[in-house]
Amino acid sequence: MSQLPFLLIDAFTTEPLRGNPCAVVLDADDLDPVLRQRLAREFNQSETAFVNRAAPGSTEFTVRFFTPAEEIPLAGHPTIATITALLHAGRVALPASGGALTLTLHLLHGPIRVDVLPGAAGAPALVWMTQRQPIFGAMHAPEAVLPLFGLRHDDLLPGAPIQTVSTGTPQLMILLRDHAALRRAHVADAAGLGRYRATSDFFSPHLFCLGGATPAGHTFARHFGTPPDVSEDPVTGSATGGMAAYLWHHGYINSPEFIAEQGHDMDRAGAVQVRISGPREAIAAVQIGGTGVVVLEGGLRGGL
Repeated sequence: MSQLPFLLIDAFTTEPLRGNPCAVVLDADDLDPVLRQRLAREFNQSETAFVNRAAPGSTEFTVRFFTPAEEIPLAGHPTIATITALLHAGRVALPASGGALTLTLHLLHGPIRVDVLPGAAGAPALVWMTQRQPIFGAMHAPEAVLPLFGLRHDDLLPGAPIQTVSTGTPQLMILLRDHAALRRAHVADAAGLGRYRATSDFFSPHLFCLGGATPAGHTFARHFGTPPDVSEDPVTGSATGGMAAYLWHHGYINSPEFIAEQGHDMDRAGAVQVRISGPREAIAAVQIGGTGVVVLEGGLRGGL
């Protein structure tokens, strides 16, 4: 295998070493799924994106996302990172007119649309990802779920259902009473969480509350994983989409546009712009937006 370019991108931030890091490997056509999985484990980020070659000037790319443990069908911060990497490497360019660029990413379960807008006054480009139409999955008993995170029933926002929601990757949505409950949450029983996940319909749990970590935000969240995946993900784009659908569908937010914040207590502060289209009972689309910055670039050496 000849040397392949890779980049490390921090997504959902305008500052290096904030937001969520993602490794992006370009020209990955010849990497089989087993090697991609081994590389994702080697990079040891919450996700690694593998981007196949495309003809010069193409606006369509085949991309796959891997956690250290498995391939997943859709992910938010790797989408932001992938577009940031393609722009940085000159594989795509914003129109000279200053307008938007529309791209198609062909993922494991089909294509998604991505719109890229130029940043203001030299800021990074703003990437808008249109996620899949929400699917509302199983309801979960609080007494089965909350102890897995060291929480009590009164830590849940009163009346809030615990539900699996997917806008491409199914996530367990847990709406807590306040920031104190959210900050107290932790994986108290990793083995129990692993067993519960294995018999359920979700990929990973997303815990959140109303009110941002800063005055600019409207929600604050944490996202947990199980080994060998990272124990906590700094800023989670796919789950933010599912969270947005949950909040809008169940009537917990009044505006279909808001700012979701995550990662602040990990010193990885990130912000996700959110737009929801359609009525609460029939959501048409969820979009998440954010910027990315290049932290590192290099090459994978041959002989892997």
